[in-house]
Amino acid sequence: MVRRTKEDALATRHSLLDAAELLFQAQGVSHTSLNDIARQAGTSRGAIYWHFKDKADLFNAMMERATLPLEEAFQIRENGKAGTSLAKIREGMRDCMQRIATDDRMRRVFEVATHKVEYVDELQAVRLRHLTVRNEFLVKIEQGFALAATEQELKMQISTAAAAHGLHAIVDGLIQNWLLDVDALDLAETSRQVIDVYLTGLGFHLDPEAN
Repeated sequence: MVRRTKEDALATRHSLLDAAELLFQAQGVSHTSLNDIARQAGTSRGAIYWHFKDKADLFNAMMERATLPLEEAFQIRENGKAGTSLAKIREGMRDCMQRIATDDRMRRVFEVATHKVEYVDELQAVRLRHLTVRNEFLVKIEQGFALAATEQELKMQISTAAAAHGLHAIVDGLIQNWLLDVDALDLAETSRQVIDVYLTGLGFHLDPEAN
């Protein structure tokens, strides 16, 4: 009975997150109420407060559910024993962009997070999460660039911090523009080409066998 109750609670949680994804995408986050989400999920407003503190908490849970595979993929690359640091960055980025391009849920939540949310008072926790995720990404990339430069005996012309911000700007810009018109470019292939050109411009030598 306890197991069944836990399974039911988990099913309700997922149905609420599913409903939020669809409504946030269709109506925008600010114009979607918790009542809207409860009705879409076929449950009560009270069920929302059982699982989530408020709309921002629900939004962040929705994002975490979809983006956790990306974070795990980058951790695998980061902790793997084989390959150079630069190869791990390239492979991790390719994996992430490929998943965004081919996974419907991931595309939906990225569209919501990019084009359908305003950082108004009730969503300040969403802004803080966005900044936390961005900063964690920057730290990992900066560390990767530092290790890669040491491995290749490269003296970079800009700081590793600036290089990390540059890569983030490229990736973020590609995703945002792709979401505006997914037929305008092949996200996975275009990002692979652009990132490799950027890395070459920083002075890194790319392993042709990793292409």
